[in-house]
Amino acid sequence: MVSKMSRAKAYASDFLAFVNASPTPYHVVDNAKKLLLNAGFLELKERESWSGKVEKGKKYFLTRNGSSIIAFAVGNEWKRGNGIAIVGAHTDSPSLRLKPVSKKSSEGYLQVGVELYGGGLWHTWFDRDLSIAGRVYISENGKLVPKLIKINKPILRIPTLAIHLDRDANTKFEFNKESQLFPIAGLAEEILNKSETSEIPPVEEQHSFRPLASMNDRHHPKVIALIAEAAGVPISAVRDFELILYDTHTSTFGGISDEFIFSQRLDNQMMSYCAIRGLIDSLEAGNVLEGDSAIRLISCFDHEEIGSESAQGARSSFLPSIVRRLSGLSAIPAIDTGEDAAVTSRFYDETAIKSFLISADMAHAVHPNYSGKYDSTHRPQINKGPVIKVNANQRYSTNSPGILLVEEAAKISKTPLQLFVVRNDSSCGSTIGPALASLLGTRTLDLGNPQLSMHSIRETGGVLDVEHACSLFAAYFNHYAMIEKTIFVD
Repeated sequence: MVSKMSRAKAYASDFLAFVNASPTPYHVVDNAKKLLLNAGFLELKERESWSGKVEKGKKYFLTRNGSSIIAFAVGNEWKRGNGIAIVGAHTDSPSLRLKPVSKKSSEGYLQVGVELYGGGLWHTWFDRDLSIAGRVYISENGKLVPKLIKINKPILRIPTLAIHLDRDANTKFEFNKESQLFPIAGLAEEILNKSETSEIPPVEEQHSFRPLASMNDRHHPKVIALIAEAAGVPISAVRDFELILYDTHTSTFGGISDEFIFSQRLDNQMMSYCAIRGLIDSLEAGNVLEGDSAIRLISCFDHEEIGSESAQGARSSFLPSIVRRLSGLSAIPAIDTGEDAAVTSRFYDETAIKSFLISADMAHAVHPNYSGKYDSTHRPQINKGPVIKVNANQRYSTNSPGILLVEEAAKISKTPLQLFVVRNDSSCGSTIGPALASLLGTRTLDLGNPQLSMHSIRETGGVLDVEHACSLFAAYFNHYAMIEKTIFVD
């Protein structure tokens, strides 16, 4: 019989493989697609008609911008206007991103210009072995197509100033985010010497008129050469890119008994992974959709760390438009029935009010060295289960009916739960929960696995909590239609 720790470690190992392969939101979605395809999900395109394509008893996914993804499975007993069990998460994390013109140099060093994304603990990015990954647009057979790259070696570093030159560094480490956070990429002399024997070809064909400066003028040619090599294309094929810095030190187990996960991007790739895995696990029985009257759905959005206000963020039309399409699903052919807007709107309104959203975003574990920062009776611990987050000012959307619903699912999956509120003299973060609750009018609860060092380049989570969240989500999906009917709220 597989022990509890062995099973939990298997879940955690799979998560480590996922996060190590996902240095950017684009990679998160790409790896999510692979998991879903392997589980038998079919891909849909948002820009196409779904008439006759979406059927009861089947499972699907679609993406937007390559950095947000929605996946769902339709119960065989689904009727128009029925509810949807939703788990929402986000694919992005605080990071440094290459500027559109990144070519810089100073004191004989080649440097790259970077832009801050989100609210990171930026001092943790110093003295780390960094590389770049992301989406590159290339010329291919007369078309411009995206390709994901991940340069698997350290090429960048943000060096600290020696203690001898700043004796106050240990008491107050300060730096200017614009002038002192630029990574070094190499030595200018080294590049000049190489260029004498190995000329770097131009990035694009010469044209009589070029609206923007050439790629060689905007970025160091050697950096472009590495990007082209990672993409497996000639340098001249590279047309543009959106690249993110990441720590090449891989995520791993840690602690005396391997009880911890030491990793980058736990916030929020752990909850994105658990949402996807929970949905897949909920369908393992094979005929589980046979008697289900609901749709089970996961949505992982980009841009949560900067407010979710984008075409692919949680405040966008992405989830509402999919809910609207699905709310009118009746029988095969399932969708685009041609009914008038009033009928479609009625079913959408009914579905929204009968649905429930778990906003899954990582939570704060109590810190042993800073315990005074936490409310004395709300101190979540790592490996003790997902944390239900409550805030009277609606920074989190949790209320009593939501707590009871999730608690019923936790009873079925035997998942421990914890509660968290911030101190009254402390600020409170927020999530996609309040945004989606107001956008959809759907009941919502905020929840996440506990972690330390949130928004650091290296964070700490728990091995057991990966399985905890996956099991909870699977039970929630499998039993939502039954549980929802037992909790009354006007």
